[in-house]
Amino acid sequence: MPAEPLLITRAPRDLAGWVSLFEHKALPVLAETLESLQELAEHEDAVDARLIADAVVNDPLMTIKLLAHVAHLRRGREGGDTETVTEALVMLGVPPFFRAFAQERAVESLLEGQPEAREGFQRVLRRSRRAARFAMGFAVHRMDHDAAIIHEAALLHDFAELLLWLRAPALALAIQQRQLADPTLRSATAQRELLNIDLNELEHALMLKWRLPRLLVQITDEHARNPTPQMRNVQLALRVARHTSQGWDNPALPDDTTDVAVLLNLSNDAALRLLHDLDGEA
Repeated sequence: MPAEPLLITRAPRDLAGWVSLFEHKALPVLAETLESLQELAEHEDAVDARLIADAVVNDPLMTIKLLAHVAHLRRGREGGDTETVTEALVMLGVPPFFRAFAQERAVESLLEGQPEAREGFQRVLRRSRRAARFAMGFAVHRMDHDAAIIHEAALLHDFAELLLWLRAPALALAIQQRQLADPTLRSATAQRELLNIDLNELEHALMLKWRLPRLLVQITDEHARNPTPQMRNVQLALRVARHTSQGWDNPALPDDTTDVAVLLNLSNDAALRLLHDLDGEA
């Protein structure tokens, strides 16, 4: 098991400083994921890639660890990226997977005794999972063949914020408190003031450093000049998840619904019904 990383109490001066503080091998994973994988490992001969994928696909940090591990193994080889969790598992194989991830640290153990940081982490995780569910629903409606990677893109979109709650909880709390004091303060502004970076920049840089699949990196790029339907799919799922995190009465929701209706070629009423249906599938 990798050594437990130190807490970050002072923000590095720039993006490069932040990027140097994170390694995919040291990322913890959710306790529920570890429990599921332990149960599967006890019956390894009867396990296939699909069963492992079911235990991994809702854990953003485990998803990153797996994709980054496989990308590291494939360095210099010809052929396309393993873009989804299932593809990565098929390429890696079941016994090598269990050997590679036999000793992982649980997120919950790192946040023990830090109730505010734990709640902050869980809040981002809940939002990420809802965004992934919306994104998958939109992609299925659009009959997009890349629905699985669109789900991954939405799930992973806020992983840098998860890392902040894990490694720099005091800074994450400071950002939260500043935004509570000033509800008009944009997240990116607060992040730049206290972290010297925008977390979306850190996310993009880490995805490149860890050689995550190119399509995944492209779909999550918020600064693309010409967003594709897949990018819009993810962006709208994230917007809806964020704006409905406290309920369905957010004043931004009508605009979100209109944009979803345009993307999916639906009426506004049908789009809103779809959003409620997708949220009710949890």
